[in-house]
Amino acid sequence: MNMAVADPEVENAYYYRLMRRAIDRIDAADGRQLTLEDIAREMNLSPAHFQRVFSRWAGVSPKRFQQWLTLDHAKRLLAERHTTLETADAVGLSGGGRLHDLFIRWEAMSPGDYAKGGAGLTIFWGWFESPFGPTLVMGTEKGICGIALAAETGAEPAMADLKSRWPSATYVEDPARLAPWVAAAFRQAEGEAPLFLIGAPFQIKVWEALLRIPTGHVTTYSDIARVIGHPKAVRAVGTAVGRNPISWLIPCHRALRKSGGLGGYHWGLPVKRAMLAWESAETA
Repeated sequence: MNMAVADPEVENAYYYRLMRRAIDRIDAADGRQLTLEDIAREMNLSPAHFQRVFSRWAGVSPKRFQQWLTLDHAKRLLAERHTTLETADAVGLSGGGRLHDLFIRWEAMSPGDYAKGGAGLTIFWGWFESPFGPTLVMGTEKGICGIALAAETGAEPAMADLKSRWPSATYVEDPARLAPWVAAAFRQAEGEAPLFLIGAPFQIKVWEALLRIPTGHVTTYSDIARVIGHPKAVRAVGTAVGRNPISWLIPCHRALRKSGGLGGYHWGLPVKRAMLAWESAETA
């Protein structure tokens, strides 16, 4: 059964949710190839209609997207699109890609203020839908400071996780204030998604390095350690990557092990695979 939607905004919202469901379904197959007919049936669309809509939203066919959700894809990325951060800086790639164009500026809290646990800081928050499931977004007046992807963890743990990072802050629910930044961040609208980094100095160095990884490319934890001037601190870099509070915009999903393994991901490996596949589709 196909759903006819007249209003363009309603249609976009409908298909946006539908494609997120389709991606969740593909990822849940854990590498097992699903047929076009099976997925289309679950989405209540004809195979031809589903193929057309999915390809328009993801940039590739459902079959190709399934291939990009595998571990083999991560290994191919490392072999073919492994750009060391030194090289990215040298050839000017640090600002490349559509994602980087969305946030022109970023600011960081001073180490002294960070040590206060967010005391005196007002953080606005709201829940939104993203290509990667239910998403909790937090921000100050200066920019987004937290993005939690709750598809694997659930809503309450995601909220507790972000709040625990700045326990002394004042939290105010205000999704309308954040909505323009969120729309820009997830490519639903034009505009700027500024960032406000709240972390320890070493963490911010690591997160700044992550921001230099071009869309569609990956790096390794050892590369990051070298570029921030601590080549032996690979384990500490991994910890800082895992503590990145602004998932997706600070692309910790682009950090892989030297072996090509995905490594860990704070919000769940299925989300990390979906992010890498989504970006590969855009840069194919």
